[in-house]
Amino acid sequence: MVVKEDGHMITARQEPRLVLVSITLENNYLTLEAPGMEQIVLPIKLPSSNKIHDCRLFGLDIKGRDCGDEVAQWFTNYLKTQAYRLVQFDTSMKGRTTKNLYPSESYLQNYEIAYPDCSPVHLISEASLVDLNTRLKKKVKMEHFRPNIVVSGCEAFEEDTWDELLIGDVEMKRVLSCPRCVLTTVDPDTGIIDRKEPLETLKSYRLCDPSVKSIYQSSPLFGMYFSVEKLGSLRVGDPVYRMVD
Repeated sequence: MVVKEDGHMITARQEPRLVLVSITLENNYLTLEAPGMEQIVLPIKLPSSNKIHDCRLFGLDIKGRDCGDEVAQWFTNYLKTQAYRLVQFDTSMKGRTTKNLYPSESYLQNYEIAYPDCSPVHLISEASLVDLNTRLKKKVKMEHFRPNIVVSGCEAFEEDTWDELLIGDVEMKRVLSCPRCVLTTVDPDTGIIDRKEPLETLKSYRLCDPSVKSIYQSSPLFGMYFSVEKLGSLRVGDPVYRMVD
């Protein structure tokens, strides 16, 4: 997670050019690349002597281990607006809980999450994107929405009805629909934000049912969040099974 020096998170909502940073993982090293920047390589395993920061994420406290001065300077030089640090979540750290994220929604399953908005898995079907693009003058790409998993071969928004899934040997359980924000209006190819589309079109037909307005407010819904119930491996091309009783 990229943070200010005071520990507050920074995303492409505030720094749209963050969408142009690409990360690859190989042999326990991360390689970060961005336009106009030399690539930088970062080990997955950080020294235990690296400082642990008190961070702030959507109004909640969370820890993060500093990734070092070199990568901090890399992000600072790239974004050119203020000093930034990069932090890593250790498995020994305490995540944010459902109780903290949604204090008024006691019926939600109990789980813990580190830096993602509200769950580690975000899934969208290709058909849902096709449906949206029939309503837009300027077509958008799946990269506008940044899902982890893209599913083909189903109807538009069929994923809204999926409660439990099996992909590979990974079992996942539905958490929430994904409420969309201004980040969807950042062009993934240019890093330029326009603050209008596709968000305005989504608001015209993808608002939540009034019964769950306490969760989603006025944000349109596009994509689904899932939690991981059984760890395992999944790969591109794996069939997606809906689990039923």
